[in-house]
Amino acid sequence: MSAAPDAVVIDASMALAWLFERELPSDRERANRLLATCGEVSWWIPGLWHQEVSNALLVAERRSVLSQADSDRFLARLSSLPFFTDSDPVADRSTRILALARSQDLSSYDATYLELAQRASFDRQLNRAAAALGVAPFADP
Repeated sequence: MSAAPDAVVIDASMALAWLFERELPSDRERANRLLATCGEVSWWIPGLWHQEVSNALLVAERRSVLSQADSDRFLARLSSLPFFTDSDPVADRSTRILALARSQDLSSYDATYLELAQRASFDRQLNRAAAALGVAPFADP
């Protein structure tokens, strides 16, 4: 069994699974297991995470899946969780993000999460897995 990571990068779909039903019950269970780790590991999110969550809530409101009051309550609950928002300017990382998106066949949005995962963790196992995918470890220029 591997050691628990010291940091986890959470994408918007993971947080939204705390509110919306997922197609696979195992996805909901995984999201709830992550929520249970609150305070045990550092949770990191890129700045775009806030826009992704807000947009998903707005779409749900427009489709009458969620009321504005429900969206506001969910955002209030999220704001009480111990997220660390990446404050590094995206412009400084755009070359690495684009390279990751190309090499891993990801959107630039998803590559932003992967690039943050590299920087947010000193977990050797995670970094080895990233290297096995051809993702270079983060190094200060």
